[in-house]
Amino acid sequence: LISVSYCLLFAAQRHVLTYMEDAVSQLLENREDISQYGIARFFTEYFNSVRQGTHILFREFSFVQATPHNRASFLRTFWRCFRTVGKNGGKYSSICCYLLTAQEYHCLLQLLCPDFPMELTQKAARIVLMDDAMDCLMSFSDFLFAFQIQFYYSEFLESVAAIYQDLLAGKNPNTVIVPTSSSGQHRQRQLPNDCSPLDGVEASLFYQCLESLCDRSKYSCPPSALVKEMLSSAQRLTFYGFLMALAKDQGINRALGALPDKGDLFLDPAMDQELEKLVAQVSGLSVSGPTSSSGDTAHLPVRNSPRINPPWKPLHHRRKMDAESEGSNEETDSSEN
Repeated sequence: LISVSYCLLFAAQRHVLTYMEDAVSQLLENREDISQYGIARFFTEYFNSVRQGTHILFREFSFVQATPHNRASFLRTFWRCFRTVGKNGGKYSSICCYLLTAQEYHCLLQLLCPDFPMELTQKAARIVLMDDAMDCLMSFSDFLFAFQIQFYYSEFLESVAAIYQDLLAGKNPNTVIVPTSSSGQHRQRQLPNDCSPLDGVEASLFYQCLESLCDRSKYSCPPSALVKEMLSSAQRLTFYGFLMALAKDQGINRALGALPDKGDLFLDPAMDQELEKLVAQVSGLSVSGPTSSSGDTAHLPVRNSPRINPPWKPLHHRRKMDAESEGSNEETDSSEN
């Protein structure tokens, strides 16, 4: 009951059923392991992970995109895990790349979600590249903010694409049919001979359609006031020009709340502190001799600590190795051969 109440408070009574169903499903799937420390502890840890945003790690794509909170959590996790990819220079530049292709960014996404669809990665890349040159290089910041818009607002953008095509075809905006998220075929409509996609559509008319879409859409949409402000200075715009404007708008980024401002994209003090500890531990493993007289090495770990066998090594195997170690090195070598 405590865990359920905690979930209700956290989710503000939205998408509670999604998390309850997932928690129960995991409980049944791992009931033998969970029985060792109790069901109450399992639910507490599950909803703590939901609150912290770590519940989406290594989960299937259907769950990662199931709720707005899941999508924001995935975006934040992707940023925190791979933000050093975007550093051009700096302390960790020797282990990072500055520019990557769409395929390489997709590989990073699959490290967090193994079945993440390539189609979404390609759509995000097209926002940056404006064409089908998927082998071109992109900076981490450009890809990340484009990916944020495409991933978080995917159903909204499906509808926007259909509306844009209808406006190009000269249809009355009052009769525009808004598609569902599965109606990608609307993008493939042929344009009239006298209409060029390079000209775009009238910005004010386009916004009227988007405002109506946001009012009746059941999916996540950017704040209409911010979209209006973004389009107020434009007379005409293309579809990908609109997507690029969405990706670059810091007001929309702040409203979504998953990523920091672009100027703070590579700042994460908590993660940097963990990285410092990890780098110090790895550096300590490479020390092979006594420290010098310099005080800089005074804090390096001592190498004469007793060796600890891995916990997964069978006991009988350890006893066999201990018995063999009583003989000479030559006997040990011959027994292994």
